[in-house]
Amino acid sequence: MEHKQRSKGTGSIYQNSRGQWVASIEAGWTERGTRRRLTLKARTEAEVRERLAGAQLRIAEEGIITSFSTITVKNWSEEWLIYRQRVVRPGTYVSDRSAVHRWIIPILGHFRLDALTPSIIRRVASEQEHAGLALPTMQRTHSVLSKILTDAVAEGYQVSQRARETSGPGVGPPTRQAISQEDAVKIVSIASARPDVSRWVAALIVGLRPAEALGLTWEMVDLDLATITLAWQLKSLPYFESRNPESGFRVPRGYESKHLVGPYHLVRPKTRAGIRVVPIVPWLIDALSTWKMSAPSSPFDLVWPREDGSPRSPEFDRTQWHELVDEADVLITLPNGSTRRPLLYEARHTAATLLLAGGIDDTTIKAVLGHSSMLSTQAYLHSDQTRTQAALATSAKMLGLGR
Repeated sequence: MEHKQRSKGTGSIYQNSRGQWVASIEAGWTERGTRRRLTLKARTEAEVRERLAGAQLRIAEEGIITSFSTITVKNWSEEWLIYRQRVVRPGTYVSDRSAVHRWIIPILGHFRLDALTPSIIRRVASEQEHAGLALPTMQRTHSVLSKILTDAVAEGYQVSQRARETSGPGVGPPTRQAISQEDAVKIVSIASARPDVSRWVAALIVGLRPAEALGLTWEMVDLDLATITLAWQLKSLPYFESRNPESGFRVPRGYESKHLVGPYHLVRPKTRAGIRVVPIVPWLIDALSTWKMSAPSSPFDLVWPREDGSPRSPEFDRTQWHELVDEADVLITLPNGSTRRPLLYEARHTAATLLLAGGIDDTTIKAVLGHSSMLSTQAYLHSDQTRTQAALATSAKMLGLGR
């Protein structure tokens, strides 16, 4: 165990037997007249130093530890969001912020952290269920709340273990489904009359994520080698101040991005497996070659931009997809018997289903789709390009796109 001595009154930092970094600081007196010490934990020395500095500042501004024990969910959640924006991807931060501001603070904000109980925690899920929210949204909010409470304890606040271990709203059936081969053929047939047919075929065969498709540039497309390099995604980063571009963007530490215009950036995928080289079938090569000659000119070299060359927003892209599936008269039937339009992301599920139906092995599917369990996607594809090309050709033939 390694101890680092500090000046008297400023606390101490050490590494415990489990490898955690621990900071300890005197924080007032107990009701019995004994000294109270605040203990903070983190994975790295730098992180625990940052937490110690924050605790010292709170003691200076708020007083002794009794202030810590009476902090409300609202006050801590707002402080947690400030820290959160520096360590997670912008999309995750926006989702976390939405859960906090829309549900957690309105329902639990006035409770003290040390007064939380499982029955109080369950009020969030109960309100969301009453509002008709889908189970995945409820699960996501519960995960955010659990993280808030766990981090509160790491900061030295008092939250009971039974409150932190409150069970979530449960796990339901998957909400996303694959489009049937028959319906996928209908979609391709309708899309073939559109100049950007390559956008939709790439989703159904290659399984491009929407953000990958919108962030694809011609530099990443090699029509001679018949490959697409998927190394960037299009994301809209939040401003520090809502709707105020002058305030700058919320970009966490170590986050690689390239600014295009407005809030739009090209960003790296979440995992290394997301960066991959995927072969493209002959039909798609021809479609991309034709599209390249007639596509709107984009100052950002985007493959599928809007008419003025600017990035397609996810909303615009989804609207185009909805028009396509409506014209093809395709609906998804849910387990309860109701129907809805297929989601754009379900085109990716369809790509996986087509590969499975074609008898393609799991390793090849993971390489094509960029699943995080694939250890070295690019190296694999370069060493076995023939097998991957054949896999995608099988999917293309199933949709009537063989050549």
